[in-house]
Amino acid sequence: MKTLTITEAKKNLGKCLSAAAKGEEIGIISGSDLIALRKVRITAVEEDPCYAQSEYGVTTEELDNFSDRMKREYKENPKDFLEFSSKEELSKALEVEN
Repeated sequence: MKTLTITEAKKNLGKCLSAAAKGEEIGIISGSDLIALRKVRITAVEEDPCYAQSEYGVTTEELDNFSDRMKREYKENPKDFLEFSSKEELSKALEVEN
């Protein structure tokens, strides 16, 4: 893996992107973290309708089991789940007081 500082990455961004697009591992050091620069596959929703399966590699069975478990848990303890009747209600709940 080739590692670069943020400054080095900025100066050579085009080369870094080209290398990452070709599959080379590029790491950018940010404080105590090493951030990977890599090519990602993007698919249309029509081609890949299940984000969890493509992004996390879960199987249809695992996804179905999770869905069934969430439905059971909701049925047993609906008060443990938040419900919002509108986008505005959700937005208001998410507002952070300063």
